[in-house]
Amino acid sequence: MAVLVYTENWNGNFKKLSYELVSYAHSIAKSIGSQVVCLTVGNVSNENLQLLAQYGASKVLVCKNADLEKFTTQSYSSLIAKAAETEKAKVLIFASNASGEALAPRVSVKLSASMVSNAVGVPTSVEPFVVRKKAYSGKAFADVVLDAPVKVLTLTQNAYKVEENPQNLNIEDFQYQVDSADLKMLPSEIIKSDGKLSVSDAEILISGGRGLKGPENWGMVEEMAQILGAGTCCSRPVADLGWRPHYEHVGQTGKVVAPNLYIAIGISGAIQHLAGVNGSKVLVAINKDPEAPFFDSADYGIVGDAFEVIPQLNEAFRKFKAQQ
Repeated sequence: MAVLVYTENWNGNFKKLSYELVSYAHSIAKSIGSQVVCLTVGNVSNENLQLLAQYGASKVLVCKNADLEKFTTQSYSSLIAKAAETEKAKVLIFASNASGEALAPRVSVKLSASMVSNAVGVPTSVEPFVVRKKAYSGKAFADVVLDAPVKVLTLTQNAYKVEENPQNLNIEDFQYQVDSADLKMLPSEIIKSDGKLSVSDAEILISGGRGLKGPENWGMVEEMAQILGAGTCCSRPVADLGWRPHYEHVGQTGKVVAPNLYIAIGISGAIQHLAGVNGSKVLVAINKDPEAPFFDSADYGIVGDAFEVIPQLNEAFRKFKAQQ
């Protein structure tokens, strides 16, 4: 019996998100008397695989099948289900990101498993197996009972701290024959975003809305991001207007993010936007409208014109950084 973690890698490297998942899985494994098994696809160095052991993994399955070089939900979900059956996994953990939320439901169907998405903590009980998740666009929590023999969870980013739990690691090549039916649809081209910090990976995000009045005013947002080592993102109207690329759109209909700090500039705070960012540890709203809904959810707020406030903040941040 095992807790299986799908540990996505990016060109052979793991990100903080992967270590968060393994730490979370280790906590569950301890409570049910099990071990953590990770599954990853592609060529990953032994050095990088050993990093997973620092956070609680006892075994890593590495699948190097060339048919899996291009990601498809069909082929990857079949692979993960097969690994779960091989390892007799009773709990499967995915990230609550684009790939994790696409794979987890398919895997749960293949395994006739119970599933909960957007978990925010370790199970409050294992007999019965009860997991807390976000509900009503993050405005409430629900305790969900998973009563099938196999449980599938997706973990909200930044919902669990990265903890070191060193283990002796066993690395195995996982042989898997991809079913041709799973390869009927393959991506013809994958276009990666530029070298800027990814919206999903950034610990700090600076976000702009229509209050910035046009793309020509984005310089001060990018300046703040550069000073703080942050990523940039935007509200849906901004992306729809073509001011910023759509991969920067965050919210319920865009990317769901949970950075340590989210600074919203000129964003009113529609419920669809807040639903995608309210997992952030600290929310800061900057808006000249004191009645903007964002202020109701923000930890800190500045009522003022962004064109006056942001240059002053940038200067203050710059001075603070110079003193460090």
